[in-house]
Amino acid sequence: MKVLLINGSPRKEGNTYLALSEVASALQANGVDTEIVSIGAKTVQGCIACGRCAELGRCVFKDALYEKVRAAIETADALVVGSPVYYAGPNGSLCALLDRLFYSSSSYLQYKPAAAVAVCRRGGASATFDRLNKYFTITNMPVVSSIYWNSVHGRTPGEALQDAEGLQVMRTLGNNMAWLLKNLKNGGQPVPEAEQRIMTNFIR
Repeated sequence: MKVLLINGSPRKEGNTYLALSEVASALQANGVDTEIVSIGAKTVQGCIACGRCAELGRCVFKDALYEKVRAAIETADALVVGSPVYYAGPNGSLCALLDRLFYSSSSYLQYKPAAAVAVCRRGGASATFDRLNKYFTITNMPVVSSIYWNSVHGRTPGEALQDAEGLQVMRTLGNNMAWLLKNLKNGGQPVPEAEQRIMTNFIR
């Protein structure tokens, strides 16, 4: 089993990375492989609603970051997305990537457990956590919980390591995700049969 962790911070080894590393360590202690992918500091193309992904089966833009994360999602059994808090929300570059990934590659994400992690100086973590969870709850992904909301506090690089409660929440999240993955693997229950999609448009 393998979990993909997306570091949505432009800082490759900042506080978001440290929080995700704590989750990864707990997963590894439970025998689950992990991979952390950082989005980096380069410009990230957003979705332009062209609809070409419906024809191509992938996003029309062929940037390296999208291709790398899409390939990792295909082989991963679960997903953790971490983001710093910017104006009480996730990093815009991360959302630009997630918009394209979830819209063009949802078939690779269905029924894979997922969790969001927010890292903030003081406030905005709950709104960021909520925003990221919406990607999962529209894609049939079981959302993994912990003993508190998945947030860690820290402003300057390394400060997250001083948030003992936040780090415990991360470890518990990793343990809970490993537990769920093992139960899903050993249970052998098929995914629910999907109904034909119904879409109600209120403007006709």
